[in-house]
Amino acid sequence: MAPAAPPPPLLPLLLVLGQPVLGAPGQGAGTWSRFARLPYPQDQLFLHDTFPDGFLWGAGSAAYQTEGGWRQGGKGASVWDAFAHRPAAPTGSVPPGPAGGDVASDSYNNLYRDAEGLRRLGVSHYRFSLAWARLLPNGTAPVNPAGLAHYRRLLGRLRELGIEPVVTLYHWDLPQGLQDAFGGWASPVLPRLFRDYAELCFRHFGGQVRYWLTMDNPYVVAWHGYGTGRLPPGVRGGPRLGYRAAHHLLQAHAEVWHLYNDHFRPTQRGKVSIALSSHWIKPQRMTEKDIKECQKSLDFVLGWFAKPIFIDGDYPESMRSNLSSLLPEFSEVEKKYIKGTADFFALSFGATLSFQLLDSHMKFQQLESISLRQLLYWISSEYNNPQIFIVENSWFVSGSTKRDDAKYIYYLKKFIMETLKAIRYDGVNVFGYTVWSLLDGFEWHRGYSIRRGLFYVDFQSHDKKLMPKSSVLFYQKLIEKNGFPPLPENQPIEGVLPCGFAWGIVDNYIQVDTTPTQFLDSNVYVWDVHQTKKLIKVDGVFTSKRKRQCVDFAAIRLQISLLQEMHVTHFHFSLKWSLILPLGNLSLVNHTLVHYYQCFASELLRVNITPVVALWQPMAENQELPVSLAKCGAWENPETVQAFVEYAKFCFTSLGDHVKFWITMNEPSVKNLTYTAGHNLLKAHAKAWHLYDKEFRRSQKGKISIALQADWVEPACPFSRNDQEVADRILEFDIGWLAEPIFGNGDYPQVMRAWLHRRSSVDLYNFHLPYFSEDEKKLIQGSFDFFALSHYTTTLVGWEKEDALKYDHYLEVQMINDITWLHSPGRAAVVPWGLRKLLKWVKSKYGDVPIYVMANGIDDGQNMVYDKLRVYYIQNYINEALKAYTLDNVNLQGYFVYSFNDNTAPKYGLYSYIANQYEPKPSMKHYREIIDNNGFPGPETPELLCREEVASCPECHFFRTRKSLLAFISFILVAFIVTIFFITYYSKRVERRYK
Repeated sequence: MAPAAPPPPLLPLLLVLGQPVLGAPGQGAGTWSRFARLPYPQDQLFLHDTFPDGFLWGAGSAAYQTEGGWRQGGKGASVWDAFAHRPAAPTGSVPPGPAGGDVASDSYNNLYRDAEGLRRLGVSHYRFSLAWARLLPNGTAPVNPAGLAHYRRLLGRLRELGIEPVVTLYHWDLPQGLQDAFGGWASPVLPRLFRDYAELCFRHFGGQVRYWLTMDNPYVVAWHGYGTGRLPPGVRGGPRLGYRAAHHLLQAHAEVWHLYNDHFRPTQRGKVSIALSSHWIKPQRMTEKDIKECQKSLDFVLGWFAKPIFIDGDYPESMRSNLSSLLPEFSEVEKKYIKGTADFFALSFGATLSFQLLDSHMKFQQLESISLRQLLYWISSEYNNPQIFIVENSWFVSGSTKRDDAKYIYYLKKFIMETLKAIRYDGVNVFGYTVWSLLDGFEWHRGYSIRRGLFYVDFQSHDKKLMPKSSVLFYQKLIEKNGFPPLPENQPIEGVLPCGFAWGIVDNYIQVDTTPTQFLDSNVYVWDVHQTKKLIKVDGVFTSKRKRQCVDFAAIRLQISLLQEMHVTHFHFSLKWSLILPLGNLSLVNHTLVHYYQCFASELLRVNITPVVALWQPMAENQELPVSLAKCGAWENPETVQAFVEYAKFCFTSLGDHVKFWITMNEPSVKNLTYTAGHNLLKAHAKAWHLYDKEFRRSQKGKISIALQADWVEPACPFSRNDQEVADRILEFDIGWLAEPIFGNGDYPQVMRAWLHRRSSVDLYNFHLPYFSEDEKKLIQGSFDFFALSHYTTTLVGWEKEDALKYDHYLEVQMINDITWLHSPGRAAVVPWGLRKLLKWVKSKYGDVPIYVMANGIDDGQNMVYDKLRVYYIQNYINEALKAYTLDNVNLQGYFVYSFNDNTAPKYGLYSYIANQYEPKPSMKHYREIIDNNGFPGPETPELLCREEVASCPECHFFRTRKSLLAFISFILVAFIVTIFFITYYSKRVERRYK
């Protein structure tokens, strides 16, 4: 029985695969092979669960990015101030002038504004940095009282709100005075001066701070500040100076940690660490060599600072062996002094380093990735399973994005879900998460071209009010729920579908092979057994021809047997108009092909499979129209309407005795239709429907409708009215365009007309949507017997323009991707709940119409591992269809999987096709199991007794599907009885004669 329950918990399996063990240098190298072995697709499914009790949720900011007030309150200049005010900035660095952080978000003058934003979010902590130059304008004494007062006010307000401060001493904004006097971090003097600055902060603020970070991302400071010169102070000292600056940064951090540990920890009881940033990297190939290169890449970026602090006080071996002449050395005393100088592992992961500030040569020819979960596991394996505090994480949106930051939300959702999986599945010890950032600000080398804040700031305004973006609502609700708790609608249900439910499979076009069998050849042959060993035709000698029979088509028998093996009740395929009537009219008919279709349909009926036949399905070449029609404007030409009606009449006449389930047009692509073509297509459908209704329905007793492609469209920001309007508009353009005239009021959706009128008035283009006459409306309205739809995936849409490549200017819609969704190799999103929403939408708009899901499927990339994704896809989409039927009272009558086999639909088939052989995939067997159970029956599911089952015995199906075999057996049995009778009869006569 097909299980209705969700996939089994992954935790036991993941425990077998290994949790982080006590680390040692190089231990993290097992990360890549471990994650390559995780079960697919279960490991990639969204995890509905909550974080541990007491998990810390926060937001962060940095002084230079948000404070502004660069000359207020006695603040001194920082290296960023000087860098941004240069007459000409170095190529590829920050643009000069007012684009810097002079004002930024003006947090210096809006302390209570920011605190109110934190209160609204409901965070447990706020990470911010102290501006060194605001407290010590020259980097050393004297102290600036105004700076002390400012940060005391901020800490006091946080205490009033019950928000824990997480304070960074140095976030890249070194006082310019120290750079001028000593050369900044290139000088060995800086560690002592940094210690003095830290002591000042501990004395004045330490009583209110439990979490301290000495500095942020020393990799960027050292490498790009003193090596490449891309960032302040802009020193192009090359690798040697970059490594020397990093050496001093590590020494400075250790000095401060020991200062706190020795003098302040006993009374203040806080913790100190350093915020280290990293990328993630994956191997080009899963070879030992490429995995070593990935390990080296992490060593050169994260391990550069993490290994000395968390392991042994020295640089990674890969760095020392490759950079022996460039890398400074620590003495044994220094190693002991640096080792262990962190009370937790503070991790920064996101856009700043990943894809932006990571030098390409540090990837070592491997592939950069944004897998936070794998990085967390690597850190746990490499560094003795430390407590991890994610102190910065998010992505970014365009600088023009204002309130509905959907892209930001879905990256946030991905990162938080990966953190949850790292905790629940991988045993990683993460205790807090910090989204970056609280509000929009100056984004370093990107200036104001991107935004990373939860709150929107209009940088051109005077008061710099904070306006909540959609991400605020997302994060706020996530904090309230402490994660992603399971919801009832996410749980599978048990139950069965109604009696007579159509379980089907789709083949766009059946395999047609009209090659005659040898039994239709009237020639006479002799077998040359002595020489050539071949058959030789005897000239002038012929046998009488017999009438063609359906059994002459071997291809039909094979396809029918495969369908029987699947246990489907219906088979959906399309006819080829262009081949049946090559000239587009009845002057030339391909009778051989028509006979083939007749045979195919009759053979389906013989084995109790209902043929579902589409008259026309558009394909790439000439839209599958006869060439003469395609060259004369195709559906743009009104004459095509009448040609279609004549073609439909011919098909009803020729095939109607075998076909009782018709589709006029299968999946006409609205993306490729002009409004005129769509207009004519609707009239052609309606005329064909009325033709069948008046002339054929009574005698043939069939049903007929149109099948529309109907993928679901969801607002990218569920809290946004604008995004909801966009989603509604797209549904009307994609589905309502053809559905509303037929299933609704006989005319196009009002949303379409209003939108096109608006566009015409704004853009001065004539987006003309034709009008139906009153007679045409009556003709089209109600021309259906059921609602047939094809559904494959779900799309997210928004109104904010974010990505030009995925923006539709015509409809003013931005396509968005939820990167937490499963995706097929062809990048189709797997969103089972989208089918249920679609079915409910159809019911709400068009009433209790019978609905058939005529096609539902996904590609597998011709890789059998991806057939596991199809198993998941079929299981969950059918379960959502069951919910629509059971819980929403949708009048669902049938479900068809796309597609039959890989021969006619490569990558989509339930049967593979290799070397002229068909092999069932596991997904076929899984679908068959669901069919056999008519859904997902459970222990509490009442037994469903259908009329046809009550009226006949269960074994009757065996006999009905084997009539020919039974007839042959009966003939043999009768012959045997007659033979016995005659043998007995004549034996007795012979006996009497001799007597």
